[in-house]
Amino acid sequence: MPSTQLTFADRAAHRAWLAAQSSLPAGFRVGRASFDFTPREAPKPARMNLTVIALDQPTPAFAALFTRNAFPGAPVIIGRTRLAEPSLGAIVINNKISNVCAPDGVATAERVCAAAAAQLGLSPRQVLPSSTGVIGWALPEEAMIAALPAAVGALAPGSVLPAAEGIVTTDLYPKVRRADVGGGSIVGIAKGAGMIEPNLATMLVYILTDIAVPRAELRQMLARAADASFNAISIDSDTSTSDTVVALSSGRVPFADWGAFERALHQVCRDLAEDVVRNGEGIRHVIRVTVREAASPALARALGKAVVNGPLFKCAVAGNDPNVGRLIQAIGKHVGAHAPGTDLSGLRASLGGIEIFSGGVFRLNPEKEAALVAHLRSAELYASQVGPDGVFSAPIDFPPHERAVELEIALGNGAASATVLGGDLTHEYVSENADYRS
Repeated sequence: MPSTQLTFADRAAHRAWLAAQSSLPAGFRVGRASFDFTPREAPKPARMNLTVIALDQPTPAFAALFTRNAFPGAPVIIGRTRLAEPSLGAIVINNKISNVCAPDGVATAERVCAAAAAQLGLSPRQVLPSSTGVIGWALPEEAMIAALPAAVGALAPGSVLPAAEGIVTTDLYPKVRRADVGGGSIVGIAKGAGMIEPNLATMLVYILTDIAVPRAELRQMLARAADASFNAISIDSDTSTSDTVVALSSGRVPFADWGAFERALHQVCRDLAEDVVRNGEGIRHVIRVTVREAASPALARALGKAVVNGPLFKCAVAGNDPNVGRLIQAIGKHVGAHAPGTDLSGLRASLGGIEIFSGGVFRLNPEKEAALVAHLRSAELYASQVGPDGVFSAPIDFPPHERAVELEIALGNGAASATVLGGDLTHEYVSENADYRS
């Protein structure tokens, strides 16, 4: 769970907290420009943000992880080749269009990188492209290149918040997390709201630090941190074509306590991962599933994901209905299909700290039912709202709290454990994705 359990009375309070989190580590600048364009595939006016994250000096200390989807976006294809480069100096990020399987997509992204490099005094291969948005559309290359001087001209140290705001799509609010360590800091931003079961990263995540961590160590630590955080969430069981997590070190602050640095990196990644779930499309409840006493870590994590992705259980949570029979069937379905022969006679399950199942039978009564309903309601972020057009919508654009629906499952046949985060399934999710492009 987050390092602190935060609550926010309103959007202004949340924005003030974001601003306080957003101080850039030494050696970084961010800039952003926006422009209107018309996608050639769908002639309807649209608006794109072009965000640049630049180092004062190119760094050899960078790491990146990418989606496992077999149809990766052009920026992912390019990004994988950039990992072999001796240094990286900037990232150019656009929202609205993900540049996936678009005609000439790789060449287009490379031309944008070259134009940015010319503005920044870098080699084109020192620029990493990153895109998110509609799959299948082509980038508005000419408009992006025309907007680059404004984005580069806006580069400034101080706050990462302009970048956090620039990368969002259907997100309700920007996401920023930080940790101070060893006289320096780690600051991360993320976007992501739907099509999220990363298996590596989650949509777009950028982690910046001024701690002088060597390249090899940074790459190893980022992989471990992503596995414990972004690999342990699922909003809708879909793996994006564009998932990317990047870490950059400006090397400004000497430090040698890699244990302390890695703990701080894990905390930033865990906090961002939970922010992504809490800000998922249509999410009204975050669901945290802790699986204990499993035969293997893989089984513990897979079972946790099976629970948070079970559509009937997700719907029950959305309605504040503690229909725990749907939980037990989801457990039994996964174990029966993927771990047959597992002894479930010792299985114990609790919801909100309340025992609901043990010894092969449910442990329910009217008092527990009322307490379970209260737990679900306390974790609800907002009540469903229907507009005059009949479309469901989220009435808030900030996270009022960081509470979650807390599930614990003890299998009783091993020592492995895992914690997985997910969300409920709501009218808002369906509405958002029914007209995502229009």
